[in-house]
Amino acid sequence: MADILILNTGGTFNKRYDEISGELFVPQDEQAVEAILAELRGNLAFRLVGLIHKDSLAMDDADREQIAQTILAAQESKILIVHGTDTMHLTAAHLAARCPGRRIVLTGAMKPYAYDRQEAVVNLALSLGWLIAGEGAGVHIGMHGLVRPHAGMVKDRVRGVFRAV
Repeated sequence: MADILILNTGGTFNKRYDEISGELFVPQDEQAVEAILAELRGNLAFRLVGLIHKDSLAMDDADREQIAQTILAAQESKILIVHGTDTMHLTAAHLAARCPGRRIVLTGAMKPYAYDRQEAVVNLALSLGWLIAGEGAGVHIGMHGLVRPHAGMVKDRVRGVFRAV
């Protein structure tokens, strides 16, 4: 059994540029997350699952329930979710109600990994390290140097970062 379940749901973290259409899109793959995980060293046992593959603004309650059902069916008690930042708080609240007894962290990036790797790598590594280092259930958000209970983090659209409240 894996130590940690990593769910990749899409969001800006995963976006890439389509040279034909001239637009950013959320790909139907795990390329960005896989690239980061390939660089990590150690004895971490994880299972990566691609799910939904949407911009978070396009996510709805059915998508959030799909995430919850995937977590509830999983053997792992520690869950990392790569998620779009615009509705991360909505998914976190849904999971807090639906998935008790799990240690869950949602993370993402304000810029695509394909264009600015540093933020995505730091946010994913921060969140993963926090999951590994501690015990206890709850739903958290891991962004911009902080991992806090989901209700204690907000996206500061003026500064372009997540901050504690």
